[in-house]
This record gives sequence, structure tokens and C-alpha cells, in this order.
Amino acid sequence: MKIDTSTLNRLLVCGVLFTSMAGWGLPSEKLQQTAPEQVTSIDPITTFHVVVVEHTTKAVNYHFRSGATKVNLQGTTLMPDAKGTAKVESHLGRLSLQVQTNGLDSPQKFGTEYLTYVLWAITPEGRANNLGEFIPENDRRLDVTTDLQAFGLVVTAEPYFGVTQPSDLVVMENLVRPDTVGAAEYIEAKYELVGRGQYIPKRSEYAPLVLDPKTPLYLEEARNAVRIAQLSGGEKYAAESFGKAAKLLQQAEGYQAVKKPDQKPIATVSRQAVQAAEDARLISVRRRHEEELANERQAGADRETKAKNETEQANAETQRAKATADAQSDAANKARSEAENARSAQAKAEADTAQSKLDAASAATLAQQQAAKAENESQRADAAASAATLAQQQAAKAEAEKVELRAKLLQQLNAVLETRDTSRGLIVNMSDVLFETDKYALRAVARERLSKIAGIVLANPDLHLVAEGHTDSVGTEAYNQQLSEQRAGSVRDYLVKQGIPSVSVTSHGFGKTQPVASNDNAAGRQQNRRVELVVSGDAIGKGPVVISGGQN
Repeated sequence: MKIDTSTLNRLLVCGVLFTSMAGWGLPSEKLQQTAPEQVTSIDPITTFHVVVVEHTTKAVNYHFRSGATKVNLQGTTLMPDAKGTAKVESHLGRLSLQVQTNGLDSPQKFGTEYLTYVLWAITPEGRANNLGEFIPENDRRLDVTTDLQAFGLVVTAEPYFGVTQPSDLVVMENLVRPDTVGAAEYIEAKYELVGRGQYIPKRSEYAPLVLDPKTPLYLEEARNAVRIAQLSGGEKYAAESFGKAAKLLQQAEGYQAVKKPDQKPIATVSRQAVQAAEDARLISVRRRHEEELANERQAGADRETKAKNETEQANAETQRAKATADAQSDAANKARSEAENARSAQAKAEADTAQSKLDAASAATLAQQQAAKAENESQRADAAASAATLAQQQAAKAEAEKVELRAKLLQQLNAVLETRDTSRGLIVNMSDVLFETDKYALRAVARERLSKIAGIVLANPDLHLVAEGHTDSVGTEAYNQQLSEQRAGSVRDYLVKQGIPSVSVTSHGFGKTQPVASNDNAAGRQQNRRVELVVSGDAIGKGPVVISGGQN
């Protein structure tokens, strides 16, 4: 089913106010509901990247068939008054959980797009499982089951129940009690979170939600999910899933519009709409990313084609210049030949007079000497012109080879790690997630990628590498300096082990002195924690390649 923008806006208008929002998307102090005719159409969206951050919590390994045990739930700094308990009981093939919470405020305090709370089970490997939602303003009790054995529990504020990745609005976490069975074996579980506001790629086009007490929350969640899927590009990138979600929302709106609506079909269809909308959003994010990669590859190919065409044009210009020089040389030869013929005729005429025979012979001899001198000078000039042309051709060829090799290296390195071409040279960026947390040891995936980079560099022995470590502003200056030096040194040592000569690779640490983003937010600090590897050499012209590694 295809639904136009104006129709979809009218479906979403109930409880919606178009207004600007600042900061993290917090609601304005006073919101009023607008009439449907005041809703404006949404312009085509631009692509964006979902920013994720990391969080750490405790994961308990519950003993198999050990009966019931409990863990506490405590509020985080976002909601310190929240608390609760979770009763965990092991059965054959599953664990049952009875979770009771209280003290949860309205999720809209974090932004009007947040309508509910979701309970998550986080494995020690960082995989997040959506266990269910705590509906605001209702009895906050949840009875669920899971097939996981070891996990931690967290509660997050979400825009709708059907999300597949937790947001960074973690309001509650599990707290191991002294009597918790299995607490003797718990692990730090590190997992990714969707940053606040990342569900709304273009905040100015998002209509803040105003909840209507007469409208069921599950219908509000469905409206919100379809709205977010649309802003994420669902109409373009996931037309089938988005059309299904829009159709289900329209059906739920129809059920709600009757005088005494039956809540069961509204709830069923609304939840189906949420799931379809989340599918459309995830498909759109993935396909947008694929589209961006394809565009980047095409741009690189276009640049290479342009450089090749410019080289061919320069060669053609050189050939035309050589042809002009050859034509000029032929004209000079013809002029010399005509001059010699004229001298011969003059000598013959003068020879007829015995009185002037000697003078004529002397004049002819002198003329021949001058002609020979002119010929020698002409030959030297031709030779010099040929040598200059050859030198220009060789220089142009050498420069073209440098450009080609630089473009080839950029493409090869970009296939392994994010690489950019700068005035310094080719810069490869290594995120701190490739290091052990707060350490300088390389993870397996980092070693694998550095091995590929070493193979590329070994094929070009004239290159020089400089590993430079950077951190964010968290921690002391001495600690940051040491960690940046250690991480840069780890990269250098590993490249040397891969066969790169030690004289060709060096390392430096800069601590927090060279940030590339603001340290006032998590996303900026994540970018500042890096190791940059600078690759340079005469073979590719000016510039080195840099790998950045940073502090957790």
C-alpha cells in the first residue's frame, strides 16, 4: 500500500505539535494540540549515521535448576528514585522473571519521542534482548521468560516497545544482592546503546508528541514508530515494510475512531504497526549506509577516471608540440638547402672570370665554413629540444605514477580501515574500540586489520609510517599521555612484527592535546580516543598515513 505524505501526517496528527526543540529533545514547558490542517508535509530527508555509545553493567550467571533467587533494580543518575526487584527462577530450558518496579517518572522527560520503558537482558558478549515493556502510569510489573543463562538487567526509556537496540537513557540497572544465587560468578557486560536523539535524524521535522489521555498508549506508540520510520527514509528505502506499517496504523486509527472502541483489536493492530515500522527503520538505516558506501566508491572511480583523462590530454599536447617542432626543423633544412644552391650558382659565375677565380674560391670556402657552423648549431639546438621534451615526458610519467599509486593505496587502505587523503598524506583511523578497554593491548580484530595494512605497505617499501596516539580529556594529563604513547607503540611494534623495517615506522603520543571533536559529549570523546597512522614517502608524493588510538 502506498500512502502520500499529507495523508500520513493527518493519521499522525492526534496529540502532535510542530515546534522546534533544543538540546536532547526535551519538551517545551507548555504544548498545545494543533488541528490537522496545520500539519506541513515532510521534505525528502538527507542521509545520517546512527551514533552508538557503550555502557557496562553486571551480568549474573544463574545456577541451573537452582530454584528462585532475586536481584535488585536500582535507579541510575537519570532517575535516582526508581527501584525494584526481579525474581529469577530456573526451569528446564528457560528462566522465568517476575519484575516489579516503582518510582519511574514519565519517559517524556527525556524528549517527547520517548513514550515507554523497556526491560533488556544483556549477555556478557554485549547482545541485548528485548524482554518487554513497562507501560507508564500502570502497574509496573512484568512476567517474562528467557532462554539466556547469564545476563544483566537494565531498563531504558524508548520511543516504542518494539525497538531492537537499547537507547542510552538507562534509568535502572540490576544490583546483585548478598543472597543472589549465582552472584559468585558475574561478568562485566559491555553493550552498545543508541544515543539520545538519534531516532530523530532531522529534529526540525519531528512533531513533538502530546499524549491524549483518551488515546491508548499502544496507539500513540504506533504513531510514533511510523513517524520515526518515515523520518528515517522508510518510504524510499523500505517501501514494503513502511507501507505495511502505515496501513496497520490507518486500520488502528479506524478502530479508535468509533464511538465506543474495542481496545483489543486496537492494541493488536497497533503493536503489529510498531513491529513493521521498526523493521522499516532498520532496513532504511542499513540501505542508507550501503548507498553511502556505493556513492563513495563511485566518487573514487570518477576521480581516477578524471586523472587518467587529464594525463592523456597532457600527453596529446606534448605530441602536438613535438610535431610543430619537427615542422619548423624541416623548414629550416629547406632554407639551408636553398641557400647552398644560391652559393653554388654564384661560385660558378665567378669562376668564369679568371681574374676573380681566387676571390670566388675564398668566398665560397668562407661561406661553407659559416654554413657548417650554422648546421652544427642547428643540430645542437634540435638535440637540446629533444632532450627537454624527453625530460618533460619522464617527469609527467613519474608524477602520474605517484598519483595512481596514491589513489590505489587510498582504496586498499580504505577497504581495511577508514582512510582519508589529506595534505599530510593518507590518514588511516583506528577507533579505540580496537583496543582492550582502558588498555593498550590490541584486540584480535585490530591485529587482523593491521596485518592487512602491513601487507599493503610491504608491497611499497619506500613508504614511511608514523603511529600517533590521542585521548579525550577524561583523566589526568600524565595518564592520558602515557596511554596515548602505549597505544601508538603497540601499533608500531605489531607492524614491525609483521615485517615492516623498524627504521620505516615510528610512534608518538599526544595525549589530549589534539582533539578532533568536542570533549563535552560522549560522541565527541569517542572520536578523540584514537590512534592515527600516517603513511608517506616520495613514491606517493607529499603526505603520511596516520592511525589514531585513544582512552576509554
